[in-house]
Amino acid sequence: MLSMISSLVAPFWILLGPLAVVALMTRVISGIVKLRRISLNGKVVLITGASSGIGESVAAEFYRRGAKVILSSRRQSELNRVMESLINSEQSDAYPPAILIMDVSDLDSIPAKVEEAYRIHGRIDIVVNSAGVLSRAEVIESSLSVYQEVMQVNYFGVVALTMAVLPRMIQNKRGHIVAISSVQGRMAIPRRSAYAASKHAVVAFMDSLRAEVADAGIYVTSIHPGYVKTNIAHVSLTAQGDAYGQEDPNIEQGYDPVDVANEICDAVECNTQDLVIAPFVPNLLIYLRTVFPALHFFIMKRIAKSENYY
Repeated sequence: MLSMISSLVAPFWILLGPLAVVALMTRVISGIVKLRRISLNGKVVLITGASSGIGESVAAEFYRRGAKVILSSRRQSELNRVMESLINSEQSDAYPPAILIMDVSDLDSIPAKVEEAYRIHGRIDIVVNSAGVLSRAEVIESSLSVYQEVMQVNYFGVVALTMAVLPRMIQNKRGHIVAISSVQGRMAIPRRSAYAASKHAVVAFMDSLRAEVADAGIYVTSIHPGYVKTNIAHVSLTAQGDAYGQEDPNIEQGYDPVDVANEICDAVECNTQDLVIAPFVPNLLIYLRTVFPALHFFIMKRIAKSENYY
């Protein structure tokens, strides 16, 4: 897909000079900001979706940096596997990881689960919302129940968990809430309408929250990864809610989740508010969606017609 997009925008390179300038300035400013870091050592970090994918890698990186990690997911057996992997990772000075079984789609259960998490270490310093589900289907083919399931996990789960931890963070005048969104939270691609809509909702929620708690000592970070090499394609939902069960070449060629986790932890240490972790082309599409929407929509239309992209 990325090579196809590159060929489509080739005639318009002269218009893209400002993006290169902005990208360079962003890199320079980011480098300056990264000189000012907080330490993650001893911080209590609750991570949802920690049983696989980005969440698992993020948990490992926080653990490596000395955080008190609370691993959360629906799957006890997978959390046990991740916990054992961390314990056996030769981080002899690390705090033992803890496990919290929590289904973020069960919204009513989240407040009690958060209380359980608070009892582990007496506080929660950082929440990383990494639990998520992907869907892939055209709108005309899709069941409404798929949209409901994707929104329940990807959006309402983030909202419910944030609302459960926020009162104590405000009371203590400190805390950090992180949401693993997606490049598709900044621009939508064909056959991902449910997923992109849920991630757009998360971005809007986090933007509003950031402004509301700015004076309360609470940091809010939105992370927007591009393609990352995980098993998310296999478990993604089809039009009728079944598991896709296949590889996705774009995901297979994506970033290593270990590298993504490293950037996420850097963002938390530097109190970064918003971070896109993606190659040039996805960043270009985000830029075009704002400054040259007609070209962006033209590219999306061509992608939708491609038989090689699903």
